Amino acid sequence: MKPISVQLYSVREQAKKDFTGVLKRIAAIGFKGVEPAGFHNLKPAEFRKIVEDLGMTISSSHGPWAKPDNLQEVVDVCRILGIDLAATGFGLPEFKDLDAIRKTAEMVNGMAEKLAKDGLTLFLHNHTSEFEKIDGRIAYDIFAELCPKAAFEIDVYWACNFGANDPAEQVAKFKKRTPLLHIKDGPLTRDSALLAVGSSGKIDFPSVVKAADEKVLRWLIVELDRCDTDMFEALEKSYKYLTSNKLAAGNK
Repeated sequence: MKPISVQLYSVREQAKKDFTGVLKRIAAIGFKGVEPAGFHNLKPAEFRKIVEDLGMTISSSHGPWAKPDNLQEVVDVCRILGIDLAATGFGLPEFKDLDAIRKTAEMVNGMAEKLAKDGLTLFLHNHTSEFEKIDGRIAYDIFAELCPKAAFEIDVYWACNFGANDPAEQVAKFKKRTPLLHIKDGPLTRDSALLAVGSSGKIDFPSVVKAADEKVLRWLIVELDRCDTDMFEALEKSYKYLTSNKLAAGNK
């Protein structure tokens, strides 16, 4: 079993008021790691110390988001956090057609090459637009061929594209290049709030996890962009589902 982390974007509103308190609650649930998306007035070194003092690890980070003009900052922060993966990602404009995909791939290849010189692997986090079809092919398939050195953090919910794709099949396609999986659940309808992992019955999470390459996969990362229920309650239910079903390993 791979260790379980949580994307802290899930608790962004609570973190604005008491980030340290949020981290304590995350640790109390049992998560082994956290993936920050901003540091809420903490310096990266301060954030790392708090996380590690609570018995957790920084699995990866969505901040700073790698761009062609901030790569030195990315390198510096990753070194402080003690991670060797650097994040980036895009939206519909960068994947709207073949020309856009080619331009995006060229940019990503340049960033990946520069980051590799400092020992970092660039990974991409996806949304739904990357899993739309262009000329009969899923956009990410085309992109992956053009960017052989980029790694992936496959968001299995968005990879479903609201039921158009089998998420396990998508994970299997990219498994040799996927060290991170974003695990989320919901009704697979546009603009609907997400649910605690395992509660919708619409995603076969055992198949999704099995589809990954155990030699490449490092972490399962729970992310709930928004919930209609209490977020900490949803995260705890997600943690219990994944750990009790032996899909991920926690601290409890």
